[in-house]
Amino acid sequence: MTLAAPAPAADRRADTVCPDPDGGSVHRRRRPRSASSFLRAAVILVFTLWCALPLVWMVLSAFKTNVDINNVSRLLVFTPTLKNFETILASSNLVEAAWNSLIVAVGSTALAVLLGLPAAYVIARYSMNRTAFVLLVIRMLPGIIYLIPWYIIFTRIGLVGSYASLILSHLVIVMPMTIWIMMGFFATVPRELEEAASMDGLTRAQAFVRIVLPVVRSGIATAALLSFIFSWNQLLFSMVLGSSRLKTLPVALFDFIGYASIDWGGLMAAAVLMSLPIFVFSIVAQRHIVAGLSAGATKG
Repeated sequence: MTLAAPAPAADRRADTVCPDPDGGSVHRRRRPRSASSFLRAAVILVFTLWCALPLVWMVLSAFKTNVDINNVSRLLVFTPTLKNFETILASSNLVEAAWNSLIVAVGSTALAVLLGLPAAYVIARYSMNRTAFVLLVIRMLPGIIYLIPWYIIFTRIGLVGSYASLILSHLVIVMPMTIWIMMGFFATVPRELEEAASMDGLTRAQAFVRIVLPVVRSGIATAALLSFIFSWNQLLFSMVLGSSRLKTLPVALFDFIGYASIDWGGLMAAAVLMSLPIFVFSIVAQRHIVAGLSAGATKG
């Protein structure tokens, strides 16, 4: 019996050994990486840099003076300063605006979850595709379409400039999204679980609360997180339906834009403070958001 000489190290790394039905082995050379993979990586890199550029410019400008911001030669080389943060925290109403944004975001998210979960469950269980399509259309329409009717209704009942008007108006944005996310999760819950619960003496509502909701808790967390972020960043409804004493953070940023000039340093510092909680919140909950969205997409 003659033994073949071992292949060089480079060839061993390049070859793939597959078992042969006759007891031997078949060597197959792995194909080199195609050019499409490198092109895909390059496109992703360019897209990432393009999206990150405004954020980097915002953060750098928050630590610059207005003179340095308007000087192209000081784009990366400048003396950092905290004056912008000290000024806005001492003279602006960002703390009050942040509190208003928190109340509105939490209120709209809570209502969206409270009303959206039963709606998504019914749509998923009874295959109400037309209703689902209507909700999708409602979410896709621009917010300006709802603004004038909302303003007329809230003016006549005296709710303009209140938390109720902002919370209810934000539901147009966050509740359809909550329903669409949860529909995929509820569709995957086996009906046998509810049938077994009914045999144990539970009503339909009790089975929904005790059996179904714990199964889809990852989806609930995902829907709640995204609803909070969308409500926190909402500008249009907050600007029109709010008031001078009820400003959210997106509206408060306009205080740095004057008729003749713009306080770019203060504006960028305020934008950083507004984005920082959401950024940290998204990083911490990123794994849950991605897992929830992936599960909803594959299970739906």
